[in-house]
Amino acid sequence: MSAVRRKPAAALAAAAALTLFASACTGQSNSGATDDASKETTITFWHGWSAPGEVKAIQETVDAFREKHPNIKVNVVGNMTDDKINQALRAGGSKAPDVVSSFTTNNVGKFCSSKAFVDLNPFLKRDGIDPDKTFPKAMNEYTQFDGVRCTVPLLGDAYGLYYNKDAFKAAGIAGPPKTWSELAATAKKLTKTKGDSYERLGFMPNYHGYESTTEHYLGGWDPKYFDADGRSNIAEDPAFAAMLTTQKKLVDGLGGFEKLEKYRTSFGDEWGAKHPFHTGQVAMQLDGPWRLGMAEESKPGFEIGVAPMPVADDQADTYGKGYLTGTIAGIAATSKKQNAAWELVKFMTTDTDAVVNFANAIHNVPSTLAALKSPKLKYDPRFKTFLDIAADPNSTTTPPSVNGGAYLVSLQNLGFDIEKGVQKDIGAGLKKTAAEIDAAIAQAK
Repeated sequence: MSAVRRKPAAALAAAAALTLFASACTGQSNSGATDDASKETTITFWHGWSAPGEVKAIQETVDAFREKHPNIKVNVVGNMTDDKINQALRAGGSKAPDVVSSFTTNNVGKFCSSKAFVDLNPFLKRDGIDPDKTFPKAMNEYTQFDGVRCTVPLLGDAYGLYYNKDAFKAAGIAGPPKTWSELAATAKKLTKTKGDSYERLGFMPNYHGYESTTEHYLGGWDPKYFDADGRSNIAEDPAFAAMLTTQKKLVDGLGGFEKLEKYRTSFGDEWGAKHPFHTGQVAMQLDGPWRLGMAEESKPGFEIGVAPMPVADDQADTYGKGYLTGTIAGIAATSKKQNAAWELVKFMTTDTDAVVNFANAIHNVPSTLAALKSPKLKYDPRFKTFLDIAADPNSTTTPPSVNGGAYLVSLQNLGFDIEKGVQKDIGAGLKKTAAEIDAAIAQAK
C-alpha cells in the first residue's frame, strides 16, 4: 500500500482494538437493501487514500463505474480513518457513508460481529459470484468472520524480501535465501562489523526493525491462530514456538539484541530516503511492494533484487508463499441504498479491468485471481514476485477476531520479551499469552 498512510502493524492494531466498535451494534444487516439500483440515486463512498496520485486513481475508478451506471452518482470522500468511520456509523443520518473502504483487515471481525457492515453473501450469491473462485485464498479469508462476509478485498499487499544484489555478488552468494537457515547463514556472511557495531548488517531481525513483526515472519510457516472453537491456538500449534525460537536464534547469531538495537537507532525514517536498505546499512529487508519504488527513487547505488521471504526449514517445498493483507470494502448497515452501494462495491472489487487499472495506478497487488493474470497489468518485472505470492494458495494472513488485532499485539509483546531474553521459556510464554488472548476475546464478546 501507499507509504503515506501506513502505520506500524502493532501500533495500528492496538489503536484499532481500543477505538473501533467497542460496544453495541451499529446497524442491522441488509436493513437497507430495498432500494431500486436502476433509479436515479446518489451514494456516498468513504476511503482512506490521501496522496494526490491515489485520490486521482480512486476517482478514475468511480468515473469508470459511472460510465456503466450513469444513474448512480457517487459522492467521494477521502482521507477517512476507521475512527471517523466509526463515529459516522454510530451517528447515522444522511451524511453517513454508504460504501466504506478500510486499510485495517484486523478490524473485519469487528465490522462483521457488530453488524456495522452488511453481510455481502446474499449479494454475491444473487449475482453468481463465487468468492472462492474470484479472490486469492488468503484475501478471501481476511474479508469474513464467523460465517459472515461483510467485506471484500480491494487491492492487496504481499510481503517479500528485498536484497542488495551487489553485496550478494561481492560475497559470492548466488541468490536469495529460501529457508530461515539459509537466511541466517546469508545474513551472517553479508554482515560487516565495525568496532562494537556494524558497517553493514545482513538482516535486521529485531521486531522493532521495519515491518519485522511476528505475523509477517509467520508467513514463512503455516500458522493456525485459533482452533475450531475460536480459542487461541498459539500454544498448541508448533509453528509459533518454532518461529519465535528461530527468530531468537537469528538475533543471537548476529550479535545479540542489545548490539542490534543500538545499531537500529542509527537508521533513517522508514518512509524517507535514508531507510537503512536504501543506504546499504542492511543488505536484506522484509517489506511490501511499495519499497521497490521508494528504494529506486533514493538512487541507492546498487542493484535491487526482490524475492519471496524465506520459509520454515521443514516447509522448503512451499517457498514462494508469503504474508498477505490489504484494503477492504464494505457496505454500511446504516445505508438505505444498499443495492446501489453494492453495484459500486461489486464493480471496484470484481470487475477485472477496474481492479487492474486501479492496481496499475497505485502500484498495489490486484485482489482477484483474474486480475492477477491480466495482460493489462503494468509493472516492473521484479514486482511479479508480489503477484506470485498473492496467487500462491500457500500464502497466509492473520484471521479476523471479534476484538480486532488485539491478539496480534499480545503475541508481538511476547516476541519482544523473548528476543530480549526476558522470557526464556517460550512454551510457558505462549501458554500465558494464549490465556491472555482468550480472556480479551471473552470480554469483547
